[in-house]
Amino acid sequence: MSEQLVTCELTCSGSAREPPGDPPRRESSNMDREQPIFSVLIGGAKDRTAAAAAVEEGDTAVRSSGGGAGGGGAASPSATSDTESGIFSGECELCVEHESELDWFCGTEQKLICSHCAIVGPCHGHTVTPLAKRVSAIRNEMVDVCEKMQLQALRMERFIDQTLTVKEQKLQASASRAREHVLAQVSAAREALEEEEQRLLEEVQREEERVEQCLLTQRAHWSQALVNLSQTRSRLVHTLTHTPDTQLVTSVQDIVERVEEAEGVGEPCDTEQLNLNPGCSDSKLLRGLWATAVLLGPNAHGSSSLKFDGRTVSPLLSLSEDSCTLTFLLKKTRQSPLYDPARFDCWPNALGSLSVFSGTHSWMVDVGQCGAFKVGVCYASLERKGSGNNARLGYNAQSWVLSRYDGDYSFCHAGEKVPLQVVRTPKRIGVLLDWPSQTLLFYEPDSCTLLHCITQHFSAPLLLACAVTDRSITIVH
Repeated sequence: MSEQLVTCELTCSGSAREPPGDPPRRESSNMDREQPIFSVLIGGAKDRTAAAAAVEEGDTAVRSSGGGAGGGGAASPSATSDTESGIFSGECELCVEHESELDWFCGTEQKLICSHCAIVGPCHGHTVTPLAKRVSAIRNEMVDVCEKMQLQALRMERFIDQTLTVKEQKLQASASRAREHVLAQVSAAREALEEEEQRLLEEVQREEERVEQCLLTQRAHWSQALVNLSQTRSRLVHTLTHTPDTQLVTSVQDIVERVEEAEGVGEPCDTEQLNLNPGCSDSKLLRGLWATAVLLGPNAHGSSSLKFDGRTVSPLLSLSEDSCTLTFLLKKTRQSPLYDPARFDCWPNALGSLSVFSGTHSWMVDVGQCGAFKVGVCYASLERKGSGNNARLGYNAQSWVLSRYDGDYSFCHAGEKVPLQVVRTPKRIGVLLDWPSQTLLFYEPDSCTLLHCITQHFSAPLLLACAVTDRSITIVH
């Protein structure tokens, strides 16, 4: 089949050109204006009908003039090349085998055939359809597709003209509000920080002046006491070395008074009043912001190489393949691992793989739905064997942990518990260790809540220490 496709616009103006051979007509209905696709396709159908009639007349003339010459004459080269497909060129559209009009379509072989091909020819038994019906179905499908494309185009135009335009208009206002919001928050934070900075600096200044005054007073007092003591001692030495025995016996009372005067001076001693109070620079606001910056900033969650040391993991726990998750085991699933001097054998503990002895470090532990856990730090020298308190986190002088048990939170060290007021149940616990200031801080990052903070003199490198007796906990990277 060699038919020419008619290219047309989906939207035509009211002055669309009429098909050749038809008299000019005016727009007579809204349908023609609103859905020009129908008029174009109908026009195309009329063109096809007229062309088919002309071709048929021409074919008749050709057959009548050349039919007697050699039984219809020699076939053209194009007809010969199309013999295998059973289709002549578009000029005659006759079946090569039966010389009948190709007015049927074989759906099995997807080609045009004549009625003889369908009844007794090679397409007998195939799925065949009258050509006019097939063309009508194709045109209907094309109409449906074109209508869908036209509707889609209308939706695109509406989206471009309305939605995108409105979005563009709202964009600047939304971005402006967002900038104002950021600037307002930063301004409020900056103002609060500046006020807090001023307050803390003034507090440090007052504390410094107080200590200086104490030191001056102490210096003046003990300097004068030293002078008096030296003078008393000198007089006693003079009396001892220059007074005759008879006069020395009668001067006992004077000597006693001088001795009592010297003893009344007392002994100098160092007191906390002579030291700067560390609490003068303590600020919950500043500490919370500092913890937030460290735990949630660009370098949050500390070293990505931090994992649990498998050698320390208790047989009551299982360690994940990535060495980041501890899971409490039920009795029937527990196994007896090989003996290791670094392993906790009774308490469900495990230690981190990295030791800390300088700088600022942070860790994040996901506790999820775990109902019983401990998270903190300890010395590497912590006892590993036995069920005594020496190997129990928080019950000795070598470990500092935040504990949750039976719904209560507390900070534990050396067997002492400090109850903690927790407003919401943390899903993650942040541990922040600042070695220069010897500060250990526990933090809840989701609500930016400071759970507990201590200043402690750490005398040895520290390790992350954890325990779990319910579900599991995970080091977060």
